[in-house]
Amino acid sequence: MLKISDRGHVRTIALNRPEKKNALSEALAWAVVRAVDDAAQDDDVWIVAITGSGDSFCSGLDLSEPERFSPFSPQNAQLDDLGWVGHFLLSIRKRCDKPVVGGINGVAVGAGLGLAMATDVRLVSRSARLMAGYTRIGGSPDAGLTITLPQAMGYERAMRFMAENRSLTGEEAVTWGLAGEVIDEDKFAARLEAYCDELGAWSPITLRLLKRGLVSACGAVDMEHQLRFEVANIRRAFASQDAQEARRAFAEKRVPRFAGK
Repeated sequence: MLKISDRGHVRTIALNRPEKKNALSEALAWAVVRAVDDAAQDDDVWIVAITGSGDSFCSGLDLSEPERFSPFSPQNAQLDDLGWVGHFLLSIRKRCDKPVVGGINGVAVGAGLGLAMATDVRLVSRSARLMAGYTRIGGSPDAGLTITLPQAMGYERAMRFMAENRSLTGEEAVTWGLAGEVIDEDKFAARLEAYCDELGAWSPITLRLLKRGLVSACGAVDMEHQLRFEVANIRRAFASQDAQEARRAFAEKRVPRFAGK
C-alpha cells in the first residue's frame, strides 16, 4: 500500500493504491503514520516527501469499504481517541521535526487533503483538484483541517472553501495559499526530487530547529485538543439523518434533501 524509497538523505513515501486513486483504508492510513514516525527516528533521513502513485495524491476515505464512517480503527478505539485522522497532523508536525514536503500530484480530497495540508511545504500539479468535500457527505472537517486551512488561507477563505464545497485547481491552490508552487504534470516528479534535494543541501540541524520554531509559533491552539474536537464533531455529523441522506444522495448522484435532523 506504500512505496518507500531513499535517495541520499531524502525519503519518499508514496501512497500506492492507484486503482482506488489512493483512497484511504485504515491499513493505508496507519501505514502512512508509521512511515512518517519511522522517518522521524532515522538520522540518515533529513527530508521527507509524501506523494501519491498514479495520477492522484489521495481521494480521501475509501467509501467502498464497509459503511462504518468512524475515524476509529477497531483496536485503536480502545487505546487512542484520535484515530489515524488525528495522527496525520501529529506525526508530521509534532513528532517529526524534519521538513515534510507534500507532492500533490493529483486529486486531494477530505482526509487526503488533510494529509496534504499537514505537510510543511506543498508542490502541486497543474491538473490537481483540491477539495474538502465534507459538506457533500454530511460530515465536518477532520485530519487537522480546522487548524491547517485557516493557517494557510485565513479564516474567511477557509470557511468559504469548506462551506461552499469548492474545488481548486493547482494554480488556484497556489493563489489561495494551499501550496507554494504549481508544476506541469510531465515535470512534476523531477521537480519534486529537485526541490527535496535543494532543502537537503542545508544543515539538517538548521532545518529541524527552523521547523520546531515555526510549529511552536503556530501552536497557540492546543493541537491535540483541537484534533479531539474535530473527531467529536465528525462523529456527531455522521450520526445525523442528514448525513445518511447526504451519503445516499452522493452515491445516487442526486441533490440531497436535508431536514436538519
